[in-house]
Amino acid sequence: MTEYRRVLLDGAVVETVRDGDELVAGDGRRVKADSARHLPPVVPSKVIAVHLNHRSRVEEFRIALSGTPTYFHKPTSALNAHQGAVVRPEGCKWLNYEGEVAIVIGRTARNIAPADAAAHIAGYTVANDFGLHDFRDTDAGSMLRVKGSDTLCPLGPGLVTDWDFTGKRLRTYVNGETVQDGSTDEMTWDMHYLVADIARTITLYPGDVLLSGTPAGSRPVQPGDVVEVEVEGLGRLSNHVVTGPTPVRTDVGAQPTESEEVLSTALGGDWEFRGVRPPRR
Repeated sequence: MTEYRRVLLDGAVVETVRDGDELVAGDGRRVKADSARHLPPVVPSKVIAVHLNHRSRVEEFRIALSGTPTYFHKPTSALNAHQGAVVRPEGCKWLNYEGEVAIVIGRTARNIAPADAAAHIAGYTVANDFGLHDFRDTDAGSMLRVKGSDTLCPLGPGLVTDWDFTGKRLRTYVNGETVQDGSTDEMTWDMHYLVADIARTITLYPGDVLLSGTPAGSRPVQPGDVVEVEVEGLGRLSNHVVTGPTPVRTDVGAQPTESEEVLSTALGGDWEFRGVRPPRR
């Protein structure tokens, strides 16, 4: 396996290769990985995410999956990097982490079979599919502001090639405490299936990213919290939560809400009515 990282080095964007605890640029310059200023490891034209995939997450919500996956889109303006700040806008309070594995496309893919998907994948990285559930009442269909607001798509630290996605452990930590603990083996649809499914009608270009779903345990975090996602063989992505400098404008558009739809999603298995009310289909 090889791990590539994009960093800002002496004012320039540089692609490096990890060598132990150092990152090596093409011209031989070295920088300590812990002190490097990281950038997202890839520059995608689009980021596509699957709604539900891990069985533990489905069981937590006490719902039934459809026969095929469903997806949403995160704009590239949501991209963030290892050690970057995740912004919770002032006036919002239901910001949730979701630790995931991100698939990175390496070769243009269109109308391919699942068995051929591996040849179109450059590698994998760690992702945190943050969600701003305050806007779930108005954006539940598109998930645009819920999942696409600025800074809500951290990726990194690096892109790892030749990584076998089977049987890998995925854990999320908040301030050092384990809050999610799952495995890629609990995914209903594997990485190759997801790539082939999307590529039936949407051309995937090199650098494009597919987020493969999160296990149970997603919960709200607060400004000041440090959220880390660790995937076996891919590394540990670390971000911290901050409050945005300006509130959400009140003179235009839908405002943050705190309905049962918002609470039931943000609180997951902690929602007091989970299992009491009929499951949502």
